[in-house]
Amino acid sequence: MNIKGTRKTAIFLLTVALLVMYVTGRNFLAMRQPDVVIPADGFEKRMLSDWFQGIGNTPADTPVFIQEGQEPGGTVLILGGTHPNEPAGYIAAVLFLERAQVQKGRLIVIPFANNTAFTHNSPQEGYPQYIRFLLPDGSVRTFRYGSRDTNPVYQWPDPDIYVHEPSGQRLAGSEMRNLNRAYPGQPHGVITQRIAFAILELIRKEDVDLAFDLHEASPEYPVVNAIVAHEKSLELGAMAAMDLEGRGIPFRLEPSPRNLRGLSHREWGDHTDVMAILMETGNPIQGRLRGRTNEALALTGKDKFYQKAAKLGSLFIPYEDDQPIALRTARHVTAIMTFLEMLGFISEEKSVIVNNIPDYNDIIDKGIEAFLLSIS
Repeated sequence: MNIKGTRKTAIFLLTVALLVMYVTGRNFLAMRQPDVVIPADGFEKRMLSDWFQGIGNTPADTPVFIQEGQEPGGTVLILGGTHPNEPAGYIAAVLFLERAQVQKGRLIVIPFANNTAFTHNSPQEGYPQYIRFLLPDGSVRTFRYGSRDTNPVYQWPDPDIYVHEPSGQRLAGSEMRNLNRAYPGQPHGVITQRIAFAILELIRKEDVDLAFDLHEASPEYPVVNAIVAHEKSLELGAMAAMDLEGRGIPFRLEPSPRNLRGLSHREWGDHTDVMAILMETGNPIQGRLRGRTNEALALTGKDKFYQKAAKLGSLFIPYEDDQPIALRTARHVTAIMTFLEMLGFISEEKSVIVNNIPDYNDIIDKGIEAFLLSIS
């Protein structure tokens, strides 16, 4: 049957197409708006380009917050947002940023390490664009749920094979946009390599003693609910893991593999004097076994397919009904505070004392919402 369209039909369809383009384009561009954070008193805001001008005036530049206590001590770096689809990492960094009162030493917080990766998400994964927290006063805090990798708008095309510099390790081409495969970075490389170089420059120039890179991983991934430590930080990691185990918060302690290159826990330790730590929590929205993928899953971690997988013994984390973001964030926050305590045992000179951070049970019982500040 031959159906002929009319001019009105063509105009209608064109109008619908333009409307769809407008709405989707607006939503896409909205993710370029930075998340609002409210630094606690005493934090000084700088930009990562202060340590390496090669990312100045680019979308890669990102805020760095520094607070110094009244007593001299060591320097600790907390890095969130290496992978913006791992929200417990950057939410933990934001909690430190908005609540920390540094008594001794210095605390440096970079909540959104790969700023470009926050400007897009992975629609083929069905991921949400945002996660939201309803605060006790009725206001809402919104954070972008970004992508694992640098926005291809700012780094394209991907090579067929990514050859890591300087090790020569060969990876899939898309890994060239993965900040946690880019260290030690290249000052004249692509934008992801320059971000990595800038972070390493900060660690060097600020003489950082202990640095954390906060991540999440799928429940079926073997290295999850884990502390990955460079050999320089293994003793400290063992002390922290034993203390956490005694408090009923188990963390696996994993040594950083020498032949897996480009990762923070390896390259930070190899190229600077810092004690490097990467931490993983278990997040069902990142796994391959998940069902419906939406904001609720990112926040609650509740998924019937993971409940089934847990009963079959297929997971590497305890999983009964859920794995909420409050639990995942509490693990990061509590582990960092435990490391700080252990750092003081190892070296009084390098100790860092941070007050006003909620403890593990408070975060779980009251939720993230109780500890974020209102922006209304």
